[in-house]
Amino acid sequence: MTLKIHVIPEKNLYFSEPNPFSFGNPDNPPVQPPFWSAENWLQTRFHFSFAEYDNPSNETFGVLRVMNDDLVQPERGFATHAHRDMEIITYVVSGELTHEDTMGNAETLRRGSVQYMTAGTGVEHSEHNRSEDTPMRCIQTWILPKEYGLKPNYGSYSNPGGIKVGDSAWENTLKHLTSSVDNKAEDIVAPARINQDVDCYAAELELGAQVLLELPKGRMAYMLCIEGAVSVASESMTSSTSPVCSGQHFDVQKHDGCEITGTGGAISITATETESTENGDLAHVLLFTMATAPNAGRSDLHK
Repeated sequence: MTLKIHVIPEKNLYFSEPNPFSFGNPDNPPVQPPFWSAENWLQTRFHFSFAEYDNPSNETFGVLRVMNDDLVQPERGFATHAHRDMEIITYVVSGELTHEDTMGNAETLRRGSVQYMTAGTGVEHSEHNRSEDTPMRCIQTWILPKEYGLKPNYGSYSNPGGIKVGDSAWENTLKHLTSSVDNKAEDIVAPARINQDVDCYAAELELGAQVLLELPKGRMAYMLCIEGAVSVASESMTSSTSPVCSGQHFDVQKHDGCEITGTGGAISITATETESTENGDLAHVLLFTMATAPNAGRSDLHK
């Protein structure tokens, strides 16, 4: 069993600052308010082709179709818009995300909360940062469903595995956030189930802390370093042309992506740098595992 690890540096992601009018927002203030962290209402990093970013060599990673790392300024957001035939997972990193949809759901989610939605035959929703003085950051992922025309569904939670985010039991562990509705294994405790064979995990790590994940044969993974920096390694790892490879450890910085493919093995993720967060000084990662797909990965970056 061998693994191939390719780091996708932040510089190779697409950085977007869309016009506020496109999403029902007022114009940006003429002078940046002191509590705004950027001049534009939204800064987002696209991991895959999306909106104005069209890259045929980076359409998907297996069934992952979209991963957007969004930073939304206070009193701004996405006005009501439609989705169809997609499984959508939103992970709140900081601040507050307020969601409303045509199924009658309305709630505000905070750090560590997970929102999952089956768009199916069609649903409309809005997402806003209603805070007057605090930016909001979230990671939104779109996953191709196992079948089309499903009944729309929505759910969320803020205490994965019954542990309140921010408690000591949350740190330095790999939390299983979502799994497939078809996964009947008794040891699967992921509180959210989606209509695709995808597992989502998150970890908040103190400096030097490490988590392990066994990636079975026939599975691959995509990881995002949300905060701080981590080192990713595997005892069964093959060589790579990645410029950030140092021995058998791959350095993954904040905002970087990381593709993990091959024939399976154990992955270690170690915090090498932390930053100040709402939960203390931590490194923070989000990771998705799924069935192996032929030729998965950024073909424009590694041949």
